[in-house]
Amino acid sequence: MKKTTIPRPAKTSYSVLKQIVQWIPPGLPDRLAREAGADIRKFSCTSHVAALLYGQLNRSASLNEICDAARLHEPELNRIRGATAPKRNTFSNANRTRDPVIAEQLYWKTFEHLQAVCPDFTRARSHRGFIRRIKRDIFAIDSTTLQLSLNCIDWARHRRKKAAAKTHLRLDVGNRLPAFAVVEDAAHHDSKRAQALCEGLKDGDVLLADRAYVDLAFLHGLSGRGIFFVLREKENMVFKAIKRRVDLPARILADETVQMSRKGSAEKYPATLRRITAIVEVDGRDREMTFITNNFDWSPRTIAELYRARWAIETFFKELKQTLQLADFVGYNEKAVQWQVWIGLLAHLLLRFIKHVAKWTLSFSRLVGTVRAAIWMKIDLLGALRLYGTAGGPPRRVIVEKQLCFQGFKHFAAHPVG
Repeated sequence: MKKTTIPRPAKTSYSVLKQIVQWIPPGLPDRLAREAGADIRKFSCTSHVAALLYGQLNRSASLNEICDAARLHEPELNRIRGATAPKRNTFSNANRTRDPVIAEQLYWKTFEHLQAVCPDFTRARSHRGFIRRIKRDIFAIDSTTLQLSLNCIDWARHRRKKAAAKTHLRLDVGNRLPAFAVVEDAAHHDSKRAQALCEGLKDGDVLLADRAYVDLAFLHGLSGRGIFFVLREKENMVFKAIKRRVDLPARILADETVQMSRKGSAEKYPATLRRITAIVEVDGRDREMTFITNNFDWSPRTIAELYRARWAIETFFKELKQTLQLADFVGYNEKAVQWQVWIGLLAHLLLRFIKHVAKWTLSFSRLVGTVRAAIWMKIDLLGALRLYGTAGGPPRRVIVEKQLCFQGFKHFAAHPVG
């Protein structure tokens, strides 16, 4: 009997961690640190970023865990552009004192670099359903809250006995990648950062947001710039119906042209709005939702599908929190938290790029688990992902119902005995 050989990924001289870090432009972290005036003589910014990236990929819960692993694998770490294993106090001091703007710029510079290397990576995918016909850039804005220890309560007070940081994000729905982000304490309401999130939008773009971003003055400014928006209606909004459409399609309960009836609201948004009530499926259940938009040409079902596309940003946040280390922070200083969040976004960006290049067809969480298991192994990462990413599901057993009797006595089994 011929023995079947199980295919194995090719061996290389470089660890998987080095193969991930190599997609960051060479010398970029140290150059950005020097421009920001950071002291990198004893602990380079490249070493700083490599250590934080390892912490994200391995989901390390403390500085000691990162430092011990770096010392244990110091020869492999040294081959990552000369990175050195950090001492705990040195690492902590870098997180606490270095400007997190360095990490923010590193993220966007790396984003531009990956876009130049592989333009298909940031190209919008074709939309499904009713929004396929919309040849426009579609963006969703939202925020996610990161719970912190009470040690951070001086700068990140969120509730009386809680502390939290918040990441505000504008997501490109087409490619499921961030287009703008703000990382700060959670004291600000989402609508306070809406203007900053939407500064980069241009005429003809589409904005999707939840009811937290319903600020009439902000929405009127978007309309003046030629930006279309679809948001959920706030419960306390009062309208005056001007026109009601009939012959509504299935699952559309109302399609109205309305105007704000309260004096203060009418001053903030003097133009008319379109108000659509529809039945939308959420987590397998039908829910009634009401949307407001400034577009009067699209069908009501397209409006409902557009808002449904907003859930891509919820999926992004879920993907980020479930696969990377944004639950336990290795530092509680404001700068340390911002460093860890930005490097977490950078780790996600690099993994998404590797997923695209390797043509990985399985879930993102499974890709992260594969990378985490092989982080210090010296194997070809892309080859390994191509090998394991194409694996099908477990074979299903085909059960064939047979008569419980000896085949030779089949004829007699059909007749009563006794």
